[in-house]
Amino acid sequence: MDQVIPILIALLLVVIAWKVLTGIVKTVALVVILALAAAFVFGGLGA
Repeated sequence: MDQVIPILIALLLVVIAWKVLTGIVKTVALVVILALAAAFVFGGLGA
């Protein structure tokens, strides 16, 4: 259950970034958001 919260936060951030950002900034933001979420869920951060 602890892994659901970061995934939901990442999903929310992805939606916000998708609506607000454009171009390469959007791409970089999406990659960073997803990488941080994956690192947190799979134990790279905070474990």
